[in-house]
Amino acid sequence: MERIRHTPRATTGQRPLPAGGGIDAHRHDEHQIVYAGRGVLAVTTDAGSWIAPANRALWIPAGTVHEHRAYGATDLHLVGLPVADNPLRLEQPAVLGVGPLLRELIIEYTARPADLGAERRRLRAVLLDQLRRCDEQPVHVPAARDPRLAAVCALLHGDPADDRTLRQLGAAVGVGERTLTRLCGAELGMTFPQWRTQLRLHHALRLLAEGVPVTAVAHRCGWASSSAFIDVFRRAFGHTPGAHRGLG
Repeated sequence: MERIRHTPRATTGQRPLPAGGGIDAHRHDEHQIVYAGRGVLAVTTDAGSWIAPANRALWIPAGTVHEHRAYGATDLHLVGLPVADNPLRLEQPAVLGVGPLLRELIIEYTARPADLGAERRRLRAVLLDQLRRCDEQPVHVPAARDPRLAAVCALLHGDPADDRTLRQLGAAVGVGERTLTRLCGAELGMTFPQWRTQLRLHHALRLLAEGVPVTAVAHRCGWASSSAFIDVFRRAFGHTPGAHRGLG
């Protein structure tokens, strides 16, 4: 993220992004909700990556330098909120669960951003109420800062199906397993197996958005079988990979 644009106001409205398209690194002085009504959207900051299919939204706090990337043709719905409006009291990016009502509220609210009428103000009030009820979802791939752990993470970013143990990966980059285990807890806030699962789920969402068959996704992301992949995916996102394509 070398070039960083500063956009004081966080946009409210709709924006299509082609598959593989994105929005370069920027920050704004307001909070923003980003929802992909179609496709899959990833947001990346220095702290890691967050990814959201159509039953999730992304919360981006004011001042956060971030960039977007679309996987599959994506319809962005953007809701800018003043700093005083932080219904979830979140100071870090997060993935939020989106039920049917909140989905329709976001789509309707972003359809006519120039409308300043009373009906829109009521719509906004209901939208904020629904956001307060959102659950934060643990769909995050934290980024390592220590170059030793970052080297191991880079191996798996390059090949999520790599099934080497932490000891074996450490040997490949010249770092001991105990050191890497300590760094995982301190920097990633989770165990190495948990981090690898998050990485594989992120990669799986990208491949599904690109139309890759479920069996091939399971293989390319490192699951031993399609059934094992489907089980982990369902527990993470609330639906199967096959049903995922019907969302949005």
